Amino acid sequence: MKTKVAIIGTVGLPAKYGGFETLTAHLVEELSDTYDFTVYCSSKKYSKEERIESWKGAKLKYLPLDANGIQSIPYDTWSIFHALFRSDVLLILGVAGAWLLPLVKLFTNKRIIISIDGIEWKRDKWSVPAKLYLWWAEKLAVKFSHIDISDNESIQDYTSVRYKTISRVIEYGADHTKINRVPSAENLEKYPFLNEEYAVKVCRIEPENHVHTILKVFSTLPERKLVLVGNWKNSEYGTNLKEQYSGFKNILLLDPIYEQETIDLIRGNASLYIHGHSAGGTNPSLVEAMFLGLPIISNGVSYNRTTTENQAFYFSDENELRSILEEVSKEDLELCAGTMKKIAERRYTWKRIAKKYSQLIEETFTISKKTNVMPRISEIDEAILEKYNVEHLKHIKLFNNSK
Repeated sequence: MKTKVAIIGTVGLPAKYGGFETLTAHLVEELSDTYDFTVYCSSKKYSKEERIESWKGAKLKYLPLDANGIQSIPYDTWSIFHALFRSDVLLILGVAGAWLLPLVKLFTNKRIIISIDGIEWKRDKWSVPAKLYLWWAEKLAVKFSHIDISDNESIQDYTSVRYKTISRVIEYGADHTKINRVPSAENLEKYPFLNEEYAVKVCRIEPENHVHTILKVFSTLPERKLVLVGNWKNSEYGTNLKEQYSGFKNILLLDPIYEQETIDLIRGNASLYIHGHSAGGTNPSLVEAMFLGLPIISNGVSYNRTTTENQAFYFSDENELRSILEEVSKEDLELCAGTMKKIAERRYTWKRIAKKYSQLIEETFTISKKTNVMPRISEIDEAILEKYNVEHLKHIKLFNNSK
């Protein structure tokens, strides 16, 4: 019999919302011959006509709650509880329902794999109570799972230091993107900028993605065109920015585009990709842009440098971004584009990602205790270490930044 695996924490399938949903879709496509999947879905996001019983071999279970925001806590809790009676392995994407894991670990033999989804509690969009809950839930997620996943080596460094255990790094795939750089007459009629030179950015319109910084810089560079795709209507931050910058001739602000072919066409015809994210881990839109062979100008936080192997262009403020845009040569951009493509083809393919998840599913049945990254000598009393002049071994700086 196949091992029964529940995938918890996504909006659902078919995927049409975000990174976790795309990940889930590709895991099902790649591994449904090996595992019996159940995917939990939000009925709030699928109409009655869209609610199918199965998708490419995976059973779909609908719950009448939103998968995101404050409702993600009861949504994930309900999903976990339901999965206890039907699955052998719980693959949980995000930490919202982690409060339940101590009970699952204590009273059942279910195997738990959890992706902590970057460092969620640091995101600016959350209120203080939400940040406190996510901080606590992250701790429970790492402590009471059999295996925890980071999507970026920089997140792995963070969990090693905070929890003294080794997280497993599994990124996102990007080879589902289609490189189609020849727009049709219909495309050009709808998006006339496709025949021009332009920069592109695709993201949720949130302060931590530095949309305001990018828009401000481009508003001062009329010779540089920017196409920015995002959910402008979802927050006061977004509506204010759209009102402030929609009048600039070189800035085009488009509403969300969920059709993969259309978004790939817009990104694939761009001359460069601007990535402003300052929180999280490996961002799906960044690796997709890399796979499309775009040169990258990115916020210089550690997550983005790790994803791009420190081979892109980086900024930390308006002045640095403006300087790059004014000074970078066409030759440098072409060189960067080629490097990004090579990295993506080597690291960010779905077969590679699915294989890693399959290995973890199998490993959960043999693992009993997480490995402590601190050496045994650090547990010895400091006075004894001082006697032998090795007291520095009590406090060892941890890092795990292997590729």
